Amino acid sequence: MWLGPEEVLLAGALWVTERANPFFLLQRRRGHGKGGGLTGLLVGTLDVVLDSSARVAPYRILHQTQDSQVYWAVACGSSRKEITKHWEWLENNLLQTLSIFDNEEDITTFVKGKIHGIIAEENKNEQPQSEEDPGKFKEAELKMRKQFGMPEVEKLVNYYSCSYWKGRVPRQGWLYLTVNHLCFYSFLLGKEVTLVIQWVDVTQLEKNATLLFPECIKVSTRDSELYFSMFLNINETFKLMEQLANIAMRQLLDNESFLQDKSLPKPRKPLKNISALKRDLDARAKNECYRATFRLPKDECLDGHTDCTLWTPFNKMHIPGQMFVSNNYICFASKAEEACHLIIPLREVTIVEKADSSSVLPSPLSISTKSKMTFFFANLKDRDFLVQRISDFLQRTPSKKPCGSDREWKWNLADPGCEVPELPSSSPPAVSPMSALSSQPVNFCAGEVPTASQGLLKLFRRNSEELSGPKGAKEKMKEESWNIHFFEYGRGMCMYRTAKTRELVQKGIPESLRGELWLLFSGAWNEMVTHPGYYADLVEKSMGKYNLATEEIERDLHRSMPEHPAFQNELGIAALRRVLTAYAFRNPTIGYCQAMNIVTSVLLLYCNEEEAFWLLVALCERMLPDYYNTRVVGALVDQGIFEELTREYLPQLSEKMQDLGVISTISLSWFLTLFLSVMPFESAVVIVDCFFYEGIKFILQVSLAILDANVEKLLQCCDEGEAMTILGRYLDNVVNRQSVSPPIPHLHALLTSGDDPPLEIDIFELIKTSYEKFSNLKADDIEQMRFKQRLKVIQSLEDTAKKSVVRAVSGDIGFSIEELEELYVVFKAKYLMSCYWGNNRAAAARRDQSLPYLEQYRIDMEQFKELFIALTPWSCGAHTPVLAGRLFRLLDENRDSLINFKEFVTGMSGMYHGDLTEKLKVLYKLHLPPALNPEETESALEATSYFTEDVTAEETQEDKGRTNENGPEKEEKGTSPQDYRYYLRMWAKEKESKKETIKDLPKMSQEQFIELCKTLYNMFSEDPVEQELYHAIATVASLLLRIGEVGKKFSNRPMRRSEDCKANNTQDPVSEEESPTSEQSQNSAVEQQSQAEHEDKTCRDAQPEKPQQENQTLGDASGEGQSSPLQLLSDDETKDDMSMSSYSMVSTGSLQCEDIADDTVLVGCEGSSSAARYGSTIDTDWSISFEQILASMLTEAALVNYFEKKVNILQKIKDQKKVERQFSSSSDHELSSVSG
Repeated sequence: MWLGPEEVLLAGALWVTERANPFFLLQRRRGHGKGGGLTGLLVGTLDVVLDSSARVAPYRILHQTQDSQVYWAVACGSSRKEITKHWEWLENNLLQTLSIFDNEEDITTFVKGKIHGIIAEENKNEQPQSEEDPGKFKEAELKMRKQFGMPEVEKLVNYYSCSYWKGRVPRQGWLYLTVNHLCFYSFLLGKEVTLVIQWVDVTQLEKNATLLFPECIKVSTRDSELYFSMFLNINETFKLMEQLANIAMRQLLDNESFLQDKSLPKPRKPLKNISALKRDLDARAKNECYRATFRLPKDECLDGHTDCTLWTPFNKMHIPGQMFVSNNYICFASKAEEACHLIIPLREVTIVEKADSSSVLPSPLSISTKSKMTFFFANLKDRDFLVQRISDFLQRTPSKKPCGSDREWKWNLADPGCEVPELPSSSPPAVSPMSALSSQPVNFCAGEVPTASQGLLKLFRRNSEELSGPKGAKEKMKEESWNIHFFEYGRGMCMYRTAKTRELVQKGIPESLRGELWLLFSGAWNEMVTHPGYYADLVEKSMGKYNLATEEIERDLHRSMPEHPAFQNELGIAALRRVLTAYAFRNPTIGYCQAMNIVTSVLLLYCNEEEAFWLLVALCERMLPDYYNTRVVGALVDQGIFEELTREYLPQLSEKMQDLGVISTISLSWFLTLFLSVMPFESAVVIVDCFFYEGIKFILQVSLAILDANVEKLLQCCDEGEAMTILGRYLDNVVNRQSVSPPIPHLHALLTSGDDPPLEIDIFELIKTSYEKFSNLKADDIEQMRFKQRLKVIQSLEDTAKKSVVRAVSGDIGFSIEELEELYVVFKAKYLMSCYWGNNRAAAARRDQSLPYLEQYRIDMEQFKELFIALTPWSCGAHTPVLAGRLFRLLDENRDSLINFKEFVTGMSGMYHGDLTEKLKVLYKLHLPPALNPEETESALEATSYFTEDVTAEETQEDKGRTNENGPEKEEKGTSPQDYRYYLRMWAKEKESKKETIKDLPKMSQEQFIELCKTLYNMFSEDPVEQELYHAIATVASLLLRIGEVGKKFSNRPMRRSEDCKANNTQDPVSEEESPTSEQSQNSAVEQQSQAEHEDKTCRDAQPEKPQQENQTLGDASGEGQSSPLQLLSDDETKDDMSMSSYSMVSTGSLQCEDIADDTVLVGCEGSSSAARYGSTIDTDWSISFEQILASMLTEAALVNYFEKKVNILQKIKDQKKVERQFSSSSDHELSSVSG
C-alpha cells in the first residue's frame, strides 16, 4: 500500500536492499524470507515484542536523492507481489520524469506530491470503508488475516500486546481478538507460537492473580487452559473478551435473535485508533446496560449521556448524576445509588426550554410533561447540542392522543372501595390501550364468556369481613401512604424513584395499586402504550389456531391456581388461554413453557388481559431472559449464581448442599415461578412486588435468607428428601398477616404438614432480614456472574447434545464413540463457520432449537464438499469435489439440500468401515442415480432425451409435488405435534428395514461404468503403488467391458416377450434416461423404441408407479424396496437372463484374460474410455451388475489391498483442524514467518 511519505534516517538498519535505481530503493526486512541467520532471528523477535509488530510490513520502497542522507518511505507491502507492483509503477511512470529535474529538492517535492495524490485518489474510491478504521488498525487487520489465514469476512475487533505462558516461560507477542476467534502470535528467536481458538469453544474466562502468574486472564476450553498476562490495560481487554464470548454463547443459544441484534448506532465523530467493531461493541454494551437499568424496550438505543444535576422538589436539593438520552426517552440516574432514578418518555414531553444561567444554576434546562410535572436539570456541559438532539427526537416521536384520560381511569380504579363496572362494548373509540381491551370483548372471545376489563380479583372477591377489620384499616393506611408518595414524587412513568419508593414496596403494595405499579416498575407500561391494539390483533390471529404450544397450554390451564375461585370458572380460564396463546404466537422461539401459566394467572388477578400480556412480555424477554425457553437456560444460569453466592455468604452450608444436590432441585421451582408455587399465595405476591421493583437481585437475596434461616436444620440432614421437606415446610408457613384477601388453601402445605404445630414466619420479616444480611448484592455484579455462568451452562448443554447425538447414531455406525465425538465437533464447527463466514445468512436460519438435537445442525453441499475433501480416504485429486457432490445427493434422502449429522457419518462410515464388498457398494451407488446427475454423463444426445421426455416430465412433476407437500410440513416443524409422529414413523421404518443385499442393487449402464472407471483412475493417482493399481484396474475394466458385451446377447430387446416386461421395466427407465445414445446408434434406437413401444405401454399401464419406485430404490441404503414381491420377481428374472450366464462366462474366460499382454489390456481399456469421452460408441443395451464388478475386482490383489487398508480418521480430523482456517493465498513459508 502507498504511504504518506515519512522520513527515515537509517535506511540500512534491519533492512536488506533488493533493488535500486537513482531515485528509489526496494527493501526487505531482515528475517523475512529465506536466510537471515542470527540477525534475522533478532529482528523477527524485536518486531513481535515491540509495538512495530502491527506496523512493520516485510517489504518497503524508499525514495532517495544522490546527495541527501534522508530517505522517505513511500510504500510498503505484505508480499513480494504487492511491492513489485508498486515498484513497477514507479519505474514506468516516474523515472523518466524525475530525470528531467535539476534540483534534488524539487525531485523530492514532486515525489511526495505525487504519492499524496495517489493516496487521495485511492481514498476517494474507498471512502465508505476507509473512514471506518484508522490506518494503523487496518494494517494490523491485514497482518492478522495473513498470519492466521482468515478470510476477509472475519473482522478484527482489537489487538493487544501481552505474554502467553507456555509452561513457565512467558512468550511475548500479540493477542488478536476477532469477532469469532481469539488468536495469539509470538516469534522469539526462531520459535513460533500460533494459537487460534473459536469463541464458541471457550468454557470459562477468568481474570485472576496467582503467585505463578501475575495479574492474568485465564481462557479455558474443553481441552486446555491458556494464561495471558502483562497487558497494558487488562480490564479493557477482559471486558472485550467477555463481550465476544457472550455474543458467541448467544449465537449457540438462539441464532435468530443474535442475527436480529445487528443495528448499532453510528458515531458522529470517528475515534482514533479504535476499530469500528470495537466501537460498536462498546455501544452495544452501553445499550444493554441502559435498557436494563431503566427497564426500557429491547429496541431502545442510547444516543448519548452527560453529567448534570437534577433538582428534586421533595427534598429541595440538586442531585448530581448522569442524563441519558435515547430515541424515545430521557433518563436520569444519580451517582449515589438509589438517591434518585427518573424516566421521562418523550411522548409525555410538552416543552423543553433553556432557562437563564446563573452562578447558582449554570446551564439549566427545564422539561415539562403532559401530567403538569416540570424537571430542572443544570450543570449541562453542552446544553445547546443536547437541546438540539432532544428536539430532533421529539420531531420523530409519533403524536399520540393524550394519555391523561387513561391515567385518570387508573386513579379511579385506585380509589378504595370503588367497584369499576365493565365498560359496554358500544363505548366510544379507545384513548388508551387500557380501554382498548374493554371496547371489543366480543372479538377476543369468539363466542365465549366475555372477558373482564380489570383484574379478576375484583370480580371474584368474596364478601370478606377483613375489609372492615384491622386488616382493612392497615390496607387503607398503605393506600394513603402511596397517595402521599404520589403527591410528593409524582405518579405514573415520570415518578421520582428513590429509596423511599423501595421502602414502600417492601412494606407491600396495596391490592388496588398492584397492577398499576407492576406495569410501571417492570417497564411493561411503555411497551403497552406504544403498541395500541397489538394484543387485540394477536388474539384475533391466534384464536382457533392449533400447534404444539396451544396443546400444552390447554393441558395446563386447569392446573393454574386451581384453588383460586377466579380460575374455577370459564371467565378466568378463557382469559388465561388468550394471554398465553397470544404470547406463544408473538414469540414462537419460547412458545409456551411450564411455569408461565402460574405466573400469568397471578398477573391476571391484578391486571386486565392486555396489561397481563405486556407484563408477561417484560418477564420473559427482559427481566428473566432465557428462563422460559425449551432448555430453561436462564434459570440454570441464575441457579449457578445462587450456588456461587451460597459459597460466598454461607460457606459452611454450601458444601453440604452440594453433597445433597439440593440447590439444583429447589432453585428451579423458586426462580421459574417467583416462589408462587412454593409459598402461600398472599405471601408470594409480596415477593413479586419486590421482584418487579428490584429484579432478579431480590429473588437471589430472599433465597439466601431462606437458606440462612434453616442453616442448622439443613446441616443435620442425611439426604436430599429430608432437606427438601425442611425447606418445603418452612416456605409453607411464610404468612402474610396483613392480607385482606381470604386465605387460599395451599396445596403444597397439605403434603408437608408435620406433627408439631408449625412456626409461622412473617413475609415482611423475611424480606427485612434479606435486606439486612444480603443487600450488598449489586445488579452489575449479578450481570457479571450471569455471563460467567452462561458460558458454563451453554457449554454443558452443548456437551449433553453431543452425547445424545453420538449415542443416537452409534448403534448403526462403524465408528467408535471417540471418533463420532470428534466428527461431531468438526461437523458443528463447519455449520457455525457458515453462520459467520457464509455469504448469506441462510445457514443460521436453518437451526431450529425445537427440533431433536440430531436435526439442529445441518450443512449444505458446499460445506459437505469441504469436509469430504479433508476427511475422505478416497482422494481423487481434482475429481474429489465431483465425488463429494454425488455422495451428498445419495445421502440427502429428503431432497432438501441439507444433511444432518447422522446422514454425514453414515456416508463417512461407508468409506472407512466394512469389508471390500461394503466399500465397493458405496462406490457403485455413487455412479447410479440419484448420486450421478444426468448432466454429469458426458455424451448426452438429443435422441435419448426425445424418447424419454414424457417419462422425465411426469417424474419431475411428481418430484415437485413431493417437494411441495413436504414444504408446509417442514414449516410446521417444532410447532405441530405431527412433527413427533413423523420422527417416530421414520425411526420405526429404520428399525424394520432389513439389510440391503448386493442383489438389490440395479445394473449399471455402459456410460455409468465408464464414469466409475474414471473415478478409480483418479483415486489411484496419488497412491504409492499406483502403477500396480493402474494395471489392475485396466485388466478389470477391459474384462468387464467384454462381460457386458456377452451379457447383451442374453438380453436383446427385440427378442423379449411381454412376460419379460417386468424385468424390462425395471431396467429401461435407467438405461433410457441415464445413458443417452450416440448418433451412430440413433437409428437402431428408433427401431427398438417402435418395436417395444406397445409392450412398454402395456407394462406402464399395468404398473404406473413402478419407474418412480425403482428410482427411489436405487439410492436407498435401507433397502425398503425388498418388500415388493413384484420387484423381487423382476430382479430374479433379470438375473436369470443376464447375470448367471455372464457370471459363468467370467469364470471360464478369466484365465484367457490373464494371458493377454499388459499393453493390449491397457490399450483396450483406454479405447473404451475414449469412446465414452467422445460419445461415439456408447451402447444402450450394454449393462453390468454389481456382482460381476465385485467378482472381477477380487481377482486383483492390488485392488483388494487398496480397499481393505485401514485409515485412521482421527489423524485426518487432526490435520483438518490445523488447516481449516488457512484460506490465505500466501506460501507456507510466508505464512509462518509473516511477522519477521
